[in-house]
Amino acid sequence: MAWRMPHEGDPHERTWMAFPNEGPTLGDDPAEQERFYAAWSAVANGVAGFEPVTMLVDPSKADRARRMLDSAIDIVETPVDEFWFRDHGPTFVVDDDRPGALGAVDWVFNGWGAPAWATWEQAAQHARFTADLADAEVVSSLLVNEGGGIHVDGEGTVLVTETVQLDPRRNRFADRARVEAELHRTIGATKVVWLPRGLTRDYDEFGTNGHVDIVATIPTPGRILLHAQQNPEHPDFEVSRDLRAFLSAETDAAGRTFEIIDLPAPETLRDTEGFVDYSYVNHLVVNGGIIACGFGEDRADARARDILEAAYPGRRAVTVDARQIFAGGGGIHCITQQQPAVIR
Repeated sequence: MAWRMPHEGDPHERTWMAFPNEGPTLGDDPAEQERFYAAWSAVANGVAGFEPVTMLVDPSKADRARRMLDSAIDIVETPVDEFWFRDHGPTFVVDDDRPGALGAVDWVFNGWGAPAWATWEQAAQHARFTADLADAEVVSSLLVNEGGGIHVDGEGTVLVTETVQLDPRRNRFADRARVEAELHRTIGATKVVWLPRGLTRDYDEFGTNGHVDIVATIPTPGRILLHAQQNPEHPDFEVSRDLRAFLSAETDAAGRTFEIIDLPAPETLRDTEGFVDYSYVNHLVVNGGIIACGFGEDRADARARDILEAAYPGRRAVTVDARQIFAGGGGIHCITQQQPAVIR
């Protein structure tokens, strides 16, 4: 078997999500929780305008989910603790030598490095549960990894971050060679591009320690959309500048030097917790569209839509206000996972 993770822009069968449940990232303030549920539902309902959506919902939240979600969304009741589905759910792969074969990589999930606040006993079961629902073969892995920690071009290139896959809280005994071998076995990676770090906020208590999906993505092979913080008052000004220089010197699996497309950050620099990591890179590509993060800045949000639509020709970008999701530690890409379409 030769598994390969398709590009996110390839046709989808559906998008998978999990509905929020009580926990550290949901917060304790009732008004904040309501905003969180509203933002989460807006993402799901936005995706449902382009392709099918299946939502895993804890039984205690089933009534709320049915009230807030579009009737077209499939609701599957199952225990839910953590709900950032990109990270704890499966990564779907295909086998080009077996038409119609669908695999689901079951990474080890330990709550982004086993912080004291995280709970993941139920979430760690979702990859296999989802694989069964999707009629996919389980591809077991001993690598502690999250879906937000990888981005692929579908042709062998994968972007990762040194501070994620080599994090001793995740993979204590890993080195580059072992990680690369496992990424080759599970998702078909033949060239691993190791970004040195992620955005500043992502190293806070509720961060992921540098997920790539808030920093850079590959809209088409040979091209990278890169987060560009343009205000020197923000620490990510230097981070994004250094990452641009790094990626400009890298090549993909086909030996191409990357064309870098800047995706400017919004103007907002801080929230109540400090410097924000608001990033338009954390979008989801869907059938015929793009679900883009919005940050309440009409001009910046519109500029991002224009850049995204140019990067993904033929797709329509739809903005969903993602500020409350970012306050919880992630964005639109972090809460969704695409299932590629295969001909059975």
